[in-house]
Amino acid sequence: MNNKNIILFALPDNEPLATELANQYQVQTGKFNIRNFPDGETYIRIHSDVKDKKVVMLCSLDRPDAKLLPLYFLSRTAMELGAKCTCLIAPYLAYMRQDKQFHSGEGITSRYFASLVSGFAETITTVDPHLHRFGSLSEIYSVPALVVRAANHISDWIKNNISNPILIGPDSESEQWVSEVAANASAPFIVLEKIRRGDKEVEVSVPQVEKYNHYTPVLVDDIISTARTMIETVGHLKKAGMPPPVCIGVHAVFAGNAYRDLLNAGAAKVVTCNTIPHESNEIDISNLFISVFNDHSEITGKIKK
Repeated sequence: MNNKNIILFALPDNEPLATELANQYQVQTGKFNIRNFPDGETYIRIHSDVKDKKVVMLCSLDRPDAKLLPLYFLSRTAMELGAKCTCLIAPYLAYMRQDKQFHSGEGITSRYFASLVSGFAETITTVDPHLHRFGSLSEIYSVPALVVRAANHISDWIKNNISNPILIGPDSESEQWVSEVAANASAPFIVLEKIRRGDKEVEVSVPQVEKYNHYTPVLVDDIISTARTMIETVGHLKKAGMPPPVCIGVHAVFAGNAYRDLLNAGAAKVVTCNTIPHESNEIDISNLFISVFNDHSEITGKIKK
């Protein structure tokens, strides 16, 4: 793979994954300074030669508000210095939850954010975005948006690290995701059953719990944010007499003390992919981005004014 015309810039905190990408795809990493003036404004200076090169910007967009302007400034600076194009790898893509107006006066921020990012990135590549009401990213992003999936990597990790696993979905909405990971891991799966006893009383049970008492429970979800769903599921498994579960998430958002809360609730281990840097990262997804580093792509469009 000849990647001499590609240069990779890692925004702050993205350096570990950038090292993996640079080694795997044999691309040079860009040198630049980014810092804040005393008044909080952002200063940026690119030291690498980007003229006529494909600039790949790596920035996971958890806690996105503080990251968006530096990312925008990096892209605009690169284009003014003669870059052929600027392409964004955002392993975690933010602002996917507010996808409709739930209450009068609310902003549909997923659309606004997509419009902003589409204005300075020629392409976007992300891992398992939280699509709910949108069928695809193309509904809100006006530039090519590629989704790559971590399911096979999670399945491989389970096969290599857990003996006798049983994958468990917390509800019916999780069945499609959990069943795919289970199939690739050659493991069985079940989904918790919820029985409503009244307006405020819901009983949750583990179907055929006796059959799986000697299995290692594995909970899998795309995003672990507050971890409340997993914490509740851990509690249900404990009541059912099952062993402490291994909890796996694609994106380690972990709001507040969610990571420690999940461990304290009784999880045997918490594992995530390295889409967001975190101490729980054990599943490397760096080989999902091969299309971004294909120098034969014909991306020649310029930044939108």
